[in-house]
Amino acid sequence: MKKIIVSLYLISCGITAAMAQIQMNAGVQYLQGMQKDMSTDFYDLSHTYFLADSLVSFDAAKGEGRVQWKRYRMAPRQAFNLNGYWPVRMQMLDFPDAAYENDPELKLKVEFVSPRTVRVRMLTTPIEPNEKDQDDVMFCDAFKAAIEREQARPKVKAHGAGVVWNTTDNGRTISYRSDYGSIEIQKYPWRLVIKDAKGRVLTQTRHIVDNDSTQVKLLPFSFIKRGSDNSRSINPVFLLSPGERIYGCGESFTSLNKVGQKVHLSVTDPQGPETDGMYKPVPFFFSNRGYGIFMHTSAPVTADFGASYIGAQRLFMADEQMDFFIFFGEPKDILYEYTEITGKSPMLPLWSFGTWMSRITYFSQEEGLEIARQLRAHKIPADVIHFDTGWFGVDWQCDYEFSKDRFPDPVGMLKQLAKDGFHTCLWQLPYFTPKNRFFPEIIEKGMHVKNAAGGMPVEDAVLDFSNPETVRWYQSKIEGLMRQGVSTIKCDFGEAAPYNGFYHSGKGGLYEHNLYPLRYNKALWDQVERSHPGEGIIWARSAWAGSQRYALHWGGDAATNNIGMLGDLRGGLSFGLSGFSFWSHDMGGFVTASPEDIYRRWLPFGFLSSHTRAHGAPPTEPWLISESFTKAFRDCAEMKYKLMPYVYAQAKDCSERGLPMVRALFVEFPEDKGAWHVEDEYMFGSQMLVAPLMESGNSRDVYLPKGKWIDYQSGKVYDGGYQTIEAGRIPAIILVRDGSIIPHAPLAQRTDQINWNKLELKTYKAAANTCTGLLYKPGDMKIQRINK
Repeated sequence: MKKIIVSLYLISCGITAAMAQIQMNAGVQYLQGMQKDMSTDFYDLSHTYFLADSLVSFDAAKGEGRVQWKRYRMAPRQAFNLNGYWPVRMQMLDFPDAAYENDPELKLKVEFVSPRTVRVRMLTTPIEPNEKDQDDVMFCDAFKAAIEREQARPKVKAHGAGVVWNTTDNGRTISYRSDYGSIEIQKYPWRLVIKDAKGRVLTQTRHIVDNDSTQVKLLPFSFIKRGSDNSRSINPVFLLSPGERIYGCGESFTSLNKVGQKVHLSVTDPQGPETDGMYKPVPFFFSNRGYGIFMHTSAPVTADFGASYIGAQRLFMADEQMDFFIFFGEPKDILYEYTEITGKSPMLPLWSFGTWMSRITYFSQEEGLEIARQLRAHKIPADVIHFDTGWFGVDWQCDYEFSKDRFPDPVGMLKQLAKDGFHTCLWQLPYFTPKNRFFPEIIEKGMHVKNAAGGMPVEDAVLDFSNPETVRWYQSKIEGLMRQGVSTIKCDFGEAAPYNGFYHSGKGGLYEHNLYPLRYNKALWDQVERSHPGEGIIWARSAWAGSQRYALHWGGDAATNNIGMLGDLRGGLSFGLSGFSFWSHDMGGFVTASPEDIYRRWLPFGFLSSHTRAHGAPPTEPWLISESFTKAFRDCAEMKYKLMPYVYAQAKDCSERGLPMVRALFVEFPEDKGAWHVEDEYMFGSQMLVAPLMESGNSRDVYLPKGKWIDYQSGKVYDGGYQTIEAGRIPAIILVRDGSIIPHAPLAQRTDQINWNKLELKTYKAAANTCTGLLYKPGDMKIQRINK
């Protein structure tokens, strides 16, 4: 009854499920599809708490030892008018007492992946997981091969020239050091201490003794054993220092700096980029202090970065073990190291960097061909026509076949579009309603996610991509479309894998839910690449760690207002800070017909992103809006097509280094303290700075890192610092870094007609003595670095 009353109160207050994120029971969702808040599990008085206390043994040569965990309970406490609870030491009452340990000693393992990367694993049970890293879908093939060859763990020596990591033991602390930093294991009180190369502490774990100096009795590094089922979950807790800033965690739409936020790393459909939910959470983050952490898990995590206690990073994990990769360096170093483990985005085909024209939705063959004719008639450079939900016999009912009455000759249509220089993209999703004609087949063959009884956990049949038979069936459908002439597929949805489901992998939904987008992305990308070798590409909404190998992704269903554009920009920047090189968004927003002012200001942001798509509620086509808007659209498209040599070379560089095309300023300028505070501007590649007009008007304040900057449109030169700058004909502030060479191509209406033999290497020089740039042409083996 109490839950009903609370629920009715929230509804009466107009609080939606997506906003409230209410959880009535620890670890149990209030409504299907909501993100999980794992922190609630770590306040439950029915649980037993184990606090990491001391190192009882350790073999420094092997990097293995045991940590003793002291048993505690949470005890209620009254202090005048305040009721709370503190961790209190506990003696077990378990029976038979000889069979269990009051204070278990559990395994700690340290491995060395590279001079900048350390892997630390801690168990909460005596039983080691029998999963093999070689089977882990989050890891890239190269890293799995390195593990298999035992090259991911260079030999540790106490001393010696040329050794990657040196180890010492002074009786109190075991230290491993490389040229880039060190990790220390303190014996008592037990701590992991992360230091830079100069010995400065970057962060360290918290111990119960750290509570002695504060009235806030914070739960330190610990794990819980639940009273409900004896399952265990771990809670690593690290120091958060004054002035520290945290970035990453996936495509997050809130402020880029996560300090002060509670970030839920569980895949959800947030209904747009305006809330704290994420289509694409990634369990990876890094600090401005020079370290990063990849939480190698597929289970939900709630990362509390100083939200509940300003001096602590509290990583509330559903997983029963901690498997962390710790990185040392500046943002570029950390992104490179992280993507060496989970993979780098592949270089995408040239045509994909052109204009994608779409709406929700084109319903017929004639409509699609007419859109292509109008693009060419209005001389708007474009390369892709996308058919969204309406190409089936019934709108939204995915059956992998063109409607027979509205698409009488789909192969002929695809050939005509290709002749006119257009690639074709089709929409689909992995959920099948009971009215879908494939529903009985999916159920009969057991290709769906199941419930505990072997039935269905939800109304729709959700394809189980952990089942090889399901993947083969799904890819056969995609292959049929590729054979007809389709170029790529929109990988929509993927956020709703049931938490209470049972999967072919043998895992439950707690571990498969977040992996679902990764498996879905992979299944689709693999087939597109197999059908069109060297031209693998998808257009996906959901993601997890490793999904960057199956590019590309877009920002979801943005509101058609300034907040929608801000959310998309923040999301794209945050996504790029999480290992993804390529990303896009719906220019003008998605939900309703975009107001012309919003759409016009959104255009430069869209065309100066790695990938460019007009999509959403109609009209999205510029000629259906106004003549002046058509000109503005054309101007932006022409700008990108002339810049295509720059875009293509920067994309190649990003794919090799794990860097984003839409790039936060501090990635390029880590020494510029002001750059770490900017989240409404970005670097487009390494040499161009873009500041979209986030509100109506034709000027805005812009922060420029130290040095000279040349206005791309007017040629005017600006100094670093805050400047108020007028936009030019293109409604955005676009600046070029002093000393840059930006290659331009003659204007073409399609990327396959770009004349790569007549490039102009434009120099932008104010105070620089020389100019540099990158050049990479189709067919080149490597990037050329050019100087003038």
